[in-house]
Amino acid sequence: MATLQLSIPDDLAREAEQLGLLTPTSLESILRQEIRRIAFNYLLSIPDKLRAAGVEPMTEEEVVAEVRAARAESHETGCAG
Repeated sequence: MATLQLSIPDDLAREAEQLGLLTPTSLESILRQEIRRIAFNYLLSIPDKLRAAGVEPMTEEEVVAEVRAARAESHETGCAG
């Protein structure tokens, strides 16, 4: 388990403490929620980045073919997944 030391404005610290936000459980929840939010926003940004790079979107048929090929390769190598 990591130990963190934060420097935040006194008024913010008081308000967060009064609301019970500075407990290890609350801080863990807040950080996990923020990590999920950032990851979700990153995923949402991928189509725009692909378009900007000039990458054409795959058709449904191309996606299905790629999935089948990956499964076949996984089956051949004995990897479960």
